[in-house]
Amino acid sequence: MQRVHHKRWITIFLIGTFLISSTLLTSLTSAQTSDPLRIQAEAAILVDAASGKILYQKNADQPLAMASMSKILTEYLILEAIKNQQISWDDTTGISDYAYRVSQNLALSNVPLRRNEHYTIRELYEAMAIYSANGATIALAEVLAGSETEFVRLMNAKAKALGMENFTFVNATGLNNKDLFGLHPAGAADAENLASARDTALLALRILEDYPEVLNFAGIPRKTFRPDTPDAIRMDNWNWMLPELIYGYEGVDGLKTGSTALAGYCFTATAQRNGRRLISVVMKSRSYADRFQETKKLLDYGFNNFEQKELVPAGYQDPEQPSLPVRKGRTNRVGIATAQPLTLLVRRGEADRYQPQVQLETERLTAPVAKGQEVGRLFAAYTGPNQYEYLTADGPLRESVALVTTTGVEKAGFFRLIFQQIGAFFSWLAQQIRGLFS
Repeated sequence: MQRVHHKRWITIFLIGTFLISSTLLTSLTSAQTSDPLRIQAEAAILVDAASGKILYQKNADQPLAMASMSKILTEYLILEAIKNQQISWDDTTGISDYAYRVSQNLALSNVPLRRNEHYTIRELYEAMAIYSANGATIALAEVLAGSETEFVRLMNAKAKALGMENFTFVNATGLNNKDLFGLHPAGAADAENLASARDTALLALRILEDYPEVLNFAGIPRKTFRPDTPDAIRMDNWNWMLPELIYGYEGVDGLKTGSTALAGYCFTATAQRNGRRLISVVMKSRSYADRFQETKKLLDYGFNNFEQKELVPAGYQDPEQPSLPVRKGRTNRVGIATAQPLTLLVRRGEADRYQPQVQLETERLTAPVAKGQEVGRLFAAYTGPNQYEYLTADGPLRESVALVTTTGVEKAGFFRLIFQQIGAFFSWLAQQIRGLFS
């Protein structure tokens, strides 16, 4: 009797073990399916820079500490101020006691600055973009806004204007406030800048579109700060995926690394190959090397699995809508066609899943009509299983081309207009009569 009881417990134990193992296996398989790249980071995203189409995302909307990736926004504001002629590259500035004290902390990324020296905007910007120099970043913020406190207000306003949603900026550098000697401009004493991976990718997209010259700085692998002076210091770019550096990757030319105890190891990268530019963000990875290895996974996935494809040639006319009616013209219809080819980044083997789709601005034109007048857009509607999201609301519009008139139509003369009106009247009358007897 005791032996039977013992066997029963063994059977129950084996069944339970089987059920638990099956559940774990199912969960693991599900996780691997939902994250085919198995990215070892808290959050990540991969984006097509041309359209803002999201090719991969993991936990992309959770606000996380972004460390020195914050400097992308500082870089944006400085480039904007230069464009608006508020400041110039050759302007010089002295160094406040605050910026000086931060710059002397060589446990952080820094070039040592002197109180009694003047530095050009270009020198400070290069130190920020190449070496992530924190004292130099504060000095730039003070030049532009008078104080870092006011600069942080500009940062938050600009982030909102750019379309970012899940963010909080408390300083210009991305440091933890505890490293700022109690002089932090906003937030709690231990606060840091926060943003989601999606918002960080959007910030990268905006600076690349509005100020592509940022890559002239971010892509410098190494440079000496203040050469031939006692303050000369070699600045090796912290972006070790630049082709000349240790984790060199073909096509990488930016953008910004970051790391703090709270943020872990972060990296916003951009790379271009064969006319295709991708943007990736990795947040809170485990080590210095991991952020580059996980970025490589993302970029490999994008370049290996997606391709630029011409889906519709220039001059294409949709069979269902090859022309538009024209009122008061010498002819009563005008052809419409694509002004340019429609070329998109598509997953390899999925080009046939895109169907041309016309969206017109008007159903009828009024003469005179100019040749090449835009009358609508041609989109390529995706019919595959995985619908894509975009960083910006105008993402689908970015993946479209203009529909334009193929010829011009002059306004009809007086007598032609009279005959057109008579013809239109009798056409309307015929319709009414048919309606009575139908």
